[in-house]
Amino acid sequence: MADLFDGIKAIGTGFSTTFRHLFRRPITEEYPEYKRVLPERSRARIILTRNPDGGERCVACYLCSAVCPVSCISMQSAERPDGHRYARWFRINFGRCIYCGLCEEACPTSAIQLTPDFENCRQDILSLVFEKEDLLVDHCGKDPEYNFYRHAGVATPDGGKGEHIGEDAPVNIKSNLP
Repeated sequence: MADLFDGIKAIGTGFSTTFRHLFRRPITEEYPEYKRVLPERSRARIILTRNPDGGERCVACYLCSAVCPVSCISMQSAERPDGHRYARWFRINFGRCIYCGLCEEACPTSAIQLTPDFENCRQDILSLVFEKEDLLVDHCGKDPEYNFYRHAGVATPDGGKGEHIGEDAPVNIKSNLP
């Protein structure tokens, strides 16, 4: 008898919910004309940012392509005469990207950043493959003052070992020997 009562109660609850919403006015958002404001931390289109001096931040360390669960990021590294590494080519297939943000978390130079720009659909799926030229922007993104080579401890024309921001002088290991 209790099972029959529970069944009738469940059906009554379902019908009451249906009748309650049956006479409400529909809430329709006209999408192209009205665009909902997204949260500040929403993740969508990927961009490649630049250093404060205008150079590329990406050092082609391959961490973003290694952490990507769908393998949509590929690149090739190269080195300039001054010792700075850069990505000779950088490619993201947005047709496969799941916008998880792991590439942004793995990037040691803050080169890859996700923006709230989510309108990225195309008729041709091959046009969703973006090259480095399509991804590079002319600003520093979320970290306007960060420059990898000023903090990294890599000997470059910007400074030698122990001369970078927040870095101690190198330890002479021979001084520790008996």
